[in-house]
Amino acid sequence: MRKIIVCTFLTLDGVMQAPGGPDEDAESGFAHGGWQKPVSDDEVGTAIAGWYEHSDAMLLGRKTYEIFASYWPTADPGNPFTERMNSMHKYVASRTLTSVEWRNSTLLEGDTAEAVRRLKASDGGDINVVGSGDLAQTLMRHDLVDEYRLTVHPVIIGTGKRLFADGAIPTALEPVNVSTTKSGTVLAVYRPHGKPGYDSY
Repeated sequence: MRKIIVCTFLTLDGVMQAPGGPDEDAESGFAHGGWQKPVSDDEVGTAIAGWYEHSDAMLLGRKTYEIFASYWPTADPGNPFTERMNSMHKYVASRTLTSVEWRNSTLLEGDTAEAVRRLKASDGGDINVVGSGDLAQTLMRHDLVDEYRLTVHPVIIGTGKRLFADGAIPTALEPVNVSTTKSGTVLAVYRPHGKPGYDSY
């Protein structure tokens, strides 16, 4: 069974919107695009590269797919990540796209949750969900996420799309690996572990 792994950059207050640049995603008037680079470091880059060691595919929503597809095919070939991103298989969940042109891309057909269940049951390595906030919400609602790989950066934005938005399904998490970089970024890997427990003091 293949694992679905949500890989996300977060602010300390849980915002995942537009970490990569001012023009990445200005939906709802978001004015803080590009918040990640000033609070990142080389340890974060090494961790992100490690996210892909056992994964051979990405699962993307339309917006993230379009951002990636406009950048990676013509990105610097000297960047060791360029060939990795272009050669990995990309599965795209979209209600509006009718075709996908980026190399090794496949448009999922029919109901997204059912299509992802079929992917999980297919042969292959792990599948990384990168960005794709709306898609991540769908996967969480249908209990399809096997692991979270998060970088939590020391910055507070105050507004924007959050990974664990209002209405998130209450879930206990098992810590797999948690560490902190020299810049104060928390590198955290968690797996869903049933329902939360409740008690009192």
